[in-house]
Formats: sequence, C-alpha cells, structure tokens
Amino acid sequence: MFIMKKTSSSSQTKSLVLKTFLFSLFLSLTFLFFLLSDHQPSSSSSSHHHKTTHPPPPTTKPPDLRIRPGFTTYDSYIQHQLNKTLNPKLRRLWLTRDWDRKIDVFSKFFTKLKHENFLSNDSKALCIGARVGQEVAALKRVGVADSIGIDLVPYPPLVMQGDFHDQPFENSTFDFEFSNVFDHALYPTKFVGEIERTLKPGGVCVLHVALSGRGDKYSANDLYNVGGLVGMFRVCEVVHVRKVDGFGLDTEVVFRKKKMNNYK
Repeated sequence: MFIMKKTSSSSQTKSLVLKTFLFSLFLSLTFLFFLLSDHQPSSSSSSHHHKTTHPPPPTTKPPDLRIRPGFTTYDSYIQHQLNKTLNPKLRRLWLTRDWDRKIDVFSKFFTKLKHENFLSNDSKALCIGARVGQEVAALKRVGVADSIGIDLVPYPPLVMQGDFHDQPFENSTFDFEFSNVFDHALYPTKFVGEIERTLKPGGVCVLHVALSGRGDKYSANDLYNVGGLVGMFRVCEVVHVRKVDGFGLDTEVVFRKKKMNNYK
C-alpha cells in the first residue's frame, strides 16, 4: 500500500509540472506574437509624410495584364511612386516647359469629348493621378469649372491628396473621370473598382493606356490587350476605343456607367 501511494503522488507531481510548463509556454508565445505585431514598420517613418492605405486584398488579374514584381509591401510601392512624383527635376519640368504644352494637348482631348457629349460644362470631373494638375487646368480651360485632381502629393488648388486605390470620395460623386496613369496601379482591379464606385450612374470614364509599348520604370503593370482592361469593369460598358497620341500612350478607352447598378 505504501508503494502504491508513493507512485500515485509521483504521477500527480509530474502532471502538475507538465501543466505548468505548457501554460508558461502558451504565455511566452502570446507575448512574442504581441511584440511582433505591435512593431511593424510604419509609413510615418518616411521623410515625406503621406496618407497610405492598407494593401487591397489580392484579386484575380486578367490574362492580358502583367503585374510587375518587386514590391514586397504596399508602402514600398507607394515610396517608389513618390520617388517620381517628388523628383525636383521632374516637378520643375512639369511646371515650366511641359505646363502649357500638356494643357494644350489635354484641352484638345476634352474638347473632342465635349463635342461627343461625353463631357459638358456642368460635369463634376475628377482627374486620377494628376501630378501637378495639367489635365485639371485643361478641363477648366474648356469650361468644366467643377474639376479636381488627386495624387499622392497634393498641388493646391488643382490637385488634392488621394490614393487611387482608395479614392477619398463618396459613392456616385462624379459625372466624368479621366486618367492616364492606369499603368501605375499595383492593384488594377481596385483602381477600376474605385472609379466605378465614385462615378455616377450614366457617368463617363476615359482612360488613356499604352498597348503597343511598355511604360517607364515607375509603371506597376503592363497591359497587352484592351480586353484585359475592359474585363475588369463590372458596372460600366465600353462606348468606344480609338487610337490617340497622348504622351506615350496610344489608346483611349471610353466607358459609361450603367444606370442600373449596385452603387447608390
């Protein structure tokens, strides 16, 4: 009887030690996870303070579109784009020699769209990825007074800060949206989705893209066929596709948002 009691007591002691060890291990792992999750790099450490969004969820890309590799995080992609937007030489060029030339070319594009009834003086218009705002100035020149642009770096009063993957506007805000920076979208379906969300039913979206050539080192995607672009739109239909000569971009695609849709 004495031997049996001693064995039972020993088993209970071992069980207690094991439970204590497992509980301590659980607490250690929980604390380690908390430390790692609480010390992730933040975009606020950048020398230029800017608003960024969390990376949009992965989406299926069409076969006629290639996403360029090399971006390990969304902030690294944003910083890569800022390297171009904040380049002093480029900004001087955009604001001097390029300023009038680009406004003249954009004005011709928008005047043609007005003649085709895709744009009017009463349109509330948005230019996406507008840099220093030449296209916004062109819209105002042809009579579309209620026009604004968005870009990662604002240029008041023509361009406000905004990420085209997460536009800072309510649903169904604009009658007209224009962009020639589709190739800079890391998440093209998110880029398109935000246009469809903020465009009013019956509103028009005009995109200038490159099909015959590839973009520069700041491009995040390569488009090989217009079908790869059209396939991403869910509540807009193609109105027309035509060739243009727009600062290295060769194709204009015009979409109109259907009046019966999921966006109120």
